[in-house]
Amino acid sequence: MRIAFFVNSIEGEAGYYTTTSLALAAIARGHDVCYLTPGDFVLRPDDSLMIRATVLKSGKPKKADAFVNALQGGQAEIETIDISEVDVLFLRNDPSEDADERPWAAHVGSIFGRLAAERGVLTVNDPDGLARAQNKLYFQGFPEAVRPTTLISKSIEEIRAFIDEQKQGVILKPLQGSGGKNVFKIASSREANLNQIFEAVSGEGYLIAQSYLPDATAGDIRLFLMNGRPLQRDGAYAAGRRVPAQGEVRSNINAAGTAAAAEITPEILAVAEMVRPKLVEDGMFLVGLDIVGDKILEINVFTPGGLPDVAGLHGIDLSPDVIIALEQKVEMRMNYAGRLSNRTLATL
Repeated sequence: MRIAFFVNSIEGEAGYYTTTSLALAAIARGHDVCYLTPGDFVLRPDDSLMIRATVLKSGKPKKADAFVNALQGGQAEIETIDISEVDVLFLRNDPSEDADERPWAAHVGSIFGRLAAERGVLTVNDPDGLARAQNKLYFQGFPEAVRPTTLISKSIEEIRAFIDEQKQGVILKPLQGSGGKNVFKIASSREANLNQIFEAVSGEGYLIAQSYLPDATAGDIRLFLMNGRPLQRDGAYAAGRRVPAQGEVRSNINAAGTAAAAEITPEILAVAEMVRPKLVEDGMFLVGLDIVGDKILEINVFTPGGLPDVAGLHGIDLSPDVIIALEQKVEMRMNYAGRLSNRTLATL
């Protein structure tokens, strides 16, 4: 089959990305892969949807860095492909990366992904589900039991009052954002720099304030779910602990966090089970949960990363399992043509 990976940019890809790991797993299983970016869709007058895909001209590198170098160098070319010739469109872009400098690009994946799904292409995660998850407000639709106490506001007075109610302090961050950008721990509403922090974060829109979880000092656990259930093989889970750097509240790997082994307890599995129904309902095929104790800090439905880290920690690469699941879905689509919606198929 042919899998098209939709990303923010070709030049922004890296060998340690989960997308790279998935692409290499697909190639190893004999599939064709291509990449496309927000500017690569073409809807022609005859209503055909085309993509200007980046493909490798020759050879299939087996190493991550070599594969990315080939994509970004002279070994790749642009090929115009009818979307009907693609079996899977895998939406792997981060809308928040484009929100400031390329706002037109932020929602392209869900917009054109919907058109691809209408033309019979298996599109994951489901574009309608992704459209509803464009910011952290999506998180508020999950059971209250798994969420830290949360306030969403642009009012400094509301935020001060909320901070006063939280004995352990709060985490303050933009409602729209990712990667640990503009995330602050506030211990007291009387902190001298609270006004400056508020001004910096509120410039991006609404703010989300969450009660601080003391267990977060040891980092959070990134647990992958596939088809609504923990991704695992023979008892080895696609999970790792993201440990913050010294003096840092953010555990994001791109914020100097480090990866460590994680024990998946019955309590963690219970948390995952509580969010499963909504993830399935929304057609979320591959998801990353960021868990502290019995609470979820974030649900990453766009570009959950960390599978290469899991492989390094546990010596088991679960990327092929993701590709095998896609193979099964493509076969089901052929057998039940017209009888399964993209959203249903995405999580079967």
